[in-house]
Amino acid sequence: MIFKKDDFRLGIVLGLLLPLVSVVIYYFVKFYPLYSFGDMMAAFKTNKSLVRAISITCLFLNVVLFTIYINTRKDKTAKGIFAITIIYAISSLIFNYFG
Repeated sequence: MIFKKDDFRLGIVLGLLLPLVSVVIYYFVKFYPLYSFGDMMAAFKTNKSLVRAISITCLFLNVVLFTIYINTRKDKTAKGIFAITIIYAISSLIFNYFG
């Protein structure tokens, strides 16, 4: 199984994919019956509170995934997830305060 593998590149891929999955989940929970995915993306451009909400969700899910890989002693994969999480957190802070 792919999740038993201990590889830095796997951590990078998982760290990048999980925020995308959380955006899709957020769409289905908050927007799906009434609005399209494009409408949600347009709302992100104008509403900073939505961007903060999805950023927190994405970071939280990456931290959970990181914790799972640390606890199972998959350190290389955890390093990849951690690297992407740090990059994502810094870019989120920059966007929220300067964008």
